Amino acid sequence: SGINDNGSGANGAVAWCWKAGGTAVTNNDGSIASQVSANQEAGFSIVTFTGTGSAGTIGHGLGKAPAWVITKRRNADQAWFTHHISLNNGHYLRLNATNAPGGDTNVYPNNMSTTNTFAVGGDDGVNGNGSTYVSYCWAEIPGYSKMGSYKGNGNNDGTFIFTGFRPAFLIA
Repeated sequence: SGINDNGSGANGAVAWCWKAGGTAVTNNDGSIASQVSANQEAGFSIVTFTGTGSAGTIGHGLGKAPAWVITKRRNADQAWFTHHISLNNGHYLRLNATNAPGGDTNVYPNNMSTTNTFAVGGDDGVNGNGSTYVSYCWAEIPGYSKMGSYKGNGNNDGTFIFTGFRPAFLIA
């Protein structure tokens, strides 16, 4: 990861970087073909696909259900849609907005993630007909990564979250 403030000292940007699995390979595990670069050991994959406009599933290459999926339309302006294990089925967040979780199974359907695939609805934000997309998928790896959420308690010691290991990096 790195921080770049473009020399201005203000309005800095943050880059979080994960290494996937090298050259992408075709994945036909889902009803929509995808190109996948997966690092199963780290629980991270980068998935690209062309949307169909109809609900479907997309192979992610992780070998276990992802706990966090971010999808971005690449050929048109669109929000960054995300589904996280802490959200109810059929709900999503937009990374570039402060809205409460949206409930729309036309974005991320119920039963969103499986061992081999994640699901998308027909919404243009995640699967518009002929549009191109990239999805970033993370699966939990015991002793390495943990996904979840917490609610602050107002105490100086904060809320205790058991991860099973000592985190070196936390996104809050």
